[in-house]
Amino acid sequence: MDSSQLYTGMDSVIESLKTAEPQSSDIIALNTQERELINRFFETMRIHSPETMVGVAARIMDLERLSVAISRYPSMYEQTSFYGQERSIRTLIDTLCTLNEGGKLLFLPTKAILGQGFLVAKFHAFSAITKVAQKSFFPDQSVEELRQATVNVMFTLMAEDVYMSLLNDPNLRGDVRHDIAASLADLWEHRLDPHACSIAPVLDAVWAARNRIVPNFGTMIGTSELLLLSIELDETWNRFIAERIAVPEIASSMEEFLFGLSYEDISLIRTELKNRKKPAVGRDEIAGIIGHEAEQKTGEDPRVFYQAYTTRRNNANARKKMMLKGPWKTLEDYYMQFIFEKNREQKKS
Repeated sequence: MDSSQLYTGMDSVIESLKTAEPQSSDIIALNTQERELINRFFETMRIHSPETMVGVAARIMDLERLSVAISRYPSMYEQTSFYGQERSIRTLIDTLCTLNEGGKLLFLPTKAILGQGFLVAKFHAFSAITKVAQKSFFPDQSVEELRQATVNVMFTLMAEDVYMSLLNDPNLRGDVRHDIAASLADLWEHRLDPHACSIAPVLDAVWAARNRIVPNFGTMIGTSELLLLSIELDETWNRFIAERIAVPEIASSMEEFLFGLSYEDISLIRTELKNRKKPAVGRDEIAGIIGHEAEQKTGEDPRVFYQAYTTRRNNANARKKMMLKGPWKTLEDYYMQFIFEKNREQKKS
């Protein structure tokens, strides 16, 4: 197909961008807000760079085809009986609630496994579109809207990791475990998650503030400013800080998030400060204390946030397996667990 044919068919391409009905079992390629953003992007690029528009349209069409192909696999809510073995949303939730950490993969639905790849493809598509907008004629507000859409995709991808991590906690309350498993199944069904969309603006803002105000280690200069800034963003986050920040493990996970250092490195620095009888230490001195360069994970690229999260998650999992001191969950895990616990309390009241 040449470019002229693509130009002619562009209107039908835009119209075909699917937003599935809530009762549908389809993976939603683009939600309503995302479709509006893409339509505006096309209208602008049609005038300023038709060739670029064609390339982006092809990427979106590929994303749509991928969502359609994956949606052909059985729904999470489909009820069947296979050689006398019942399969339903209830049995899926029961499986998620009882399987151990190392045994889940081959028990997970095919649609769940393939859907994760869809989200990665969607992230790359929106990341590329945002970069094009940054280098083109788009106003700052439009670029920020596209960046936020990319961030939301990243948080949806991360939400799956967080849910799986929480389900691996043997001490998680049974009712909360059930709610998390149900939310995970719904995420797999449509590849959208309301909880991820609600926490995305808060954690994104805290991360952005962290990048602007690098806390001074030891005196905690900057930490209080970060917390005060983020506390104004969301009532749920406000309650989380007020009710849980005094819990040592949660406080430690917050420090890991803010300082970009592991609990073990932070402990080493604190011990060294005590031995030196110094109130604080500069970032340039940290490498000499912990024995390696501290990674400076900053920037607006959502991949930097996700990389920092996976590093903290892997460290937390290692501590849990070896029964070591320090946080056994990430800040994202603790915050999401708090949201589910509060939602369950509201249902009971």
